Amino acid sequence: MNIPNALTLSRLAAIPLLMVLLLVRFPGHDQLAAALFIVFSLTDTLDGQIARRRGKVSDLGKFLDPLADKLFVLSVLIVLVQEGLVAAWVVVVIFSRELLITLLRSIGAGKGRVIAAAPLGKTKTAMQMSAVTLLILQRPYPILVPITVVVVAVAVIFTIVSGIDYLVRFRYLLGFGDGAPRSDPPLRHLGSELGNLLREGGLTVSVAESCTGGLLGTVFTDQPGSSAYFIGGVIAYSNEVKTDQLGVTPELLSRHGAVSCEVATAMADGVRSRLGSDLAASITCIAGPDADATSKPIGLTYIGIASPAGTRCYDYVLDGDRWSNRQAAAAKAIQLLVDETRKLVPVVKA
Repeated sequence: MNIPNALTLSRLAAIPLLMVLLLVRFPGHDQLAAALFIVFSLTDTLDGQIARRRGKVSDLGKFLDPLADKLFVLSVLIVLVQEGLVAAWVVVVIFSRELLITLLRSIGAGKGRVIAAAPLGKTKTAMQMSAVTLLILQRPYPILVPITVVVVAVAVIFTIVSGIDYLVRFRYLLGFGDGAPRSDPPLRHLGSELGNLLREGGLTVSVAESCTGGLLGTVFTDQPGSSAYFIGGVIAYSNEVKTDQLGVTPELLSRHGAVSCEVATAMADGVRSRLGSDLAASITCIAGPDADATSKPIGLTYIGIASPAGTRCYDYVLDGDRWSNRQAAAAKAIQLLVDETRKLVPVVKA
């Protein structure tokens, strides 16, 4: 048991308390219920941040967190239906959407694909929390009824739209479409911008990847004609490959660890030297959900950028799940290469 799991369990423990507060009549019971609902709703964000930053992600937490979230909101909504404060069909829509996305995530997990929370999904959650709070407060404050109707309608719309968004983007998990996209649209856009710059400057690039496992190289190979500037890459997931293929010394790995600025720099220098490219990028990180038996925080990412101007290392602490952290790392590496290439292109032309 750790702090994130304790916060998650607190949401489950709060369910009977909130039900009592909504059903039992005494002065201020609705206001107290609304305040507690807001407080315990905020623990959903807090427990995830603590777990990722302190390396406290656990199997228990991964099981309890989504369960607690759904039971917490749906239990309150069911009581509100009983009290005549919300129509039953609203609860049916919300429950159906949550069940559908849970099943989709289960299918994705079985195929090794983690479905991260999308922006629409996060907006949906915020709107649902706002709607439930107003539904509770409309009883002691009838003036809130018109506002509550609007917010509930918006929450229902976001619930439906976000569900459709998940189904469309991950339809290949259900057997529709040609399969998973090779890289997401923002990555493809960045890759296209970088490709145009490399062509303009007559430059080449190579990559050395650890945690991203080929995702960075995929951004390049998704671009038609990328063979003109993309030399290739090395997926150096193990320390042995980092040493044998990229020339990272065992002493460096032992002293600083695989996820370090020093190793990222050595990886970038190694792949640039061995593949003979003008530029090179390396990525090493702790993508999650565990911290790989280190004290370093989940999401810690180092990106090395090597060019004729020298080699620099950049560090970040990403706060998503494993898949979104890998995507974010690749996107940051591409953006850093764009920035570096912009500095070099005028020099090359001259």
